[in-house]
Amino acid sequence: MESIKDKVAIIGMGCTKFGERWDCGLNDLAIEAAYEAYEDAGIGPDDIQACWVGQGIGPYVGIGGTVATEALKLHDIPISRNENWCTTGLEALRSAAYAVACGAHDIVMVLGVEKLKDTGFGGLGTGRGMSPVLEARRTSPGSFALIGTRYFHQYGIDPEEGRKVLARIAVKNHHNGSMHPKAHFRNEITIEQALKAPIIAWPLGLFDACGNSDGSATAILCRADLAKQFRPDPVYIKGIGASMDPMLPHTRPGFSWTSFPALMTSSQEAYRQAGVTNPREEIDIAEVHDCFTITEMAIMEDFGFSARGKAPEDIMAGFFDIDGGLPVNTDGGLKCFGHPIGASGLRMSYEVYKQLQGKAQSPERQLKDVRLGLAHTFGGPPQTSVVTIFGNEVGYP
Repeated sequence: MESIKDKVAIIGMGCTKFGERWDCGLNDLAIEAAYEAYEDAGIGPDDIQACWVGQGIGPYVGIGGTVATEALKLHDIPISRNENWCTTGLEALRSAAYAVACGAHDIVMVLGVEKLKDTGFGGLGTGRGMSPVLEARRTSPGSFALIGTRYFHQYGIDPEEGRKVLARIAVKNHHNGSMHPKAHFRNEITIEQALKAPIIAWPLGLFDACGNSDGSATAILCRADLAKQFRPDPVYIKGIGASMDPMLPHTRPGFSWTSFPALMTSSQEAYRQAGVTNPREEIDIAEVHDCFTITEMAIMEDFGFSARGKAPEDIMAGFFDIDGGLPVNTDGGLKCFGHPIGASGLRMSYEVYKQLQGKAQSPERQLKDVRLGLAHTFGGPPQTSVVTIFGNEVGYP
C-alpha cells in the first residue's frame, strides 16, 4: 500500500479556548478558530477550495456542512460533514488530507466545532445502549471502568495501588493543562485529591474522567510542495491510520478489555506509513484520547509506548510527564483541555503542530528537539480509532 508521507502539509491552524463558552454560539466558535488559522497561514477565505467539517453530536449539529457556509461564508465549493464518534475531527482531517494527496485540491480547510454546554447534553454514554439484548443501558464511565478492573486482575495489581497509578495520570494532565491558556480546566490537583474524589464508576473517580466542553479547532492543508510558499515552518503529515472494530467488540469471545484491536491496527498503519519502527523512542510528543485515565494507560501499551503490563511502572516513573522520555498530553488532554467531540482531534493536532514549530503557548510547555508528534482519538463503545503522525522535516524519519 502507498503512504501519504510528506504529500500533505499543514500551513495554518487555529483553536478557540475550550470550556463553558456561554459568551458565544456555534458560529462564533467556528469563526474564532478559522480566522486564527487564516492569519497563521497568511491566506483568506477565497483561497479555500474545499472544506471538511467535523461535528459529532448535540442539538446544534447541522445538516451537512452548513456551519461552514453560514459562519464562514464558504460558498460554491465542496463541503462535507464527517462524523465517527469521538474520532470525528481526525476523520475530517484524514478525508481532507487524502483529497489533497490525490490532487483533487491544492488548499483545503478542516473545521471541527461543537457546542455542548448549553444544550442540556449530560455527557457521553448517559443512558447508552444500542442493543436491547447485548447492552443493559450502560454508561461510558461504566464501560471504561471495566478496563481498570480487568487490568488490575490480569496483572495482579492491588486495586488501591492501581487507583494511585490512575491518579498519577490525572495529576500529570492537570499540571499540563494548568499551563495552557486555552484549556478548559487549569487547576493543579494532588494524588490525594484524586483518590478522595467521588466515585463515578469504580475504580474511576471524578478526576479520572474528562469533562464536556464547547470549542472549535481548524487546520488548513495544502500540497507539500507548495507549503513553503506560505510559511517557513510547515508541518507535514507522515502517516494516518484508521481502524474500526465490529460493533460491541466487548461481546466477542476472547475480548480482553486490556487491549483493543482498533488501537493496535490504527497505530501500526500510521507507523508503517511514517516509517516509525520504535515508537517509544522515535515519537517525541503524543496527544492521546484520555477520555478516562484508564484509557490513556491502555493506549500506552497498545501503541507500543510501554511493554505489556509495564505502563503503570512508566507512569509512576514520570516517563510520560512533560519533562519525561515521551511527553503525553502536554496541553492537558481531553481530561483538562476539554472534549467538544468534533473538535478534539484537531485540538490535539493543534498542540502537536505548535510544539513541532517551537511555538507552544506558554514557554514552560515547549519541548526540546521535537521532530515527530502523534495525535489520536478513540470513540464508540469503544470501537474506532484514528492515529495521525506529524513531522517538521520532509524525509524524516
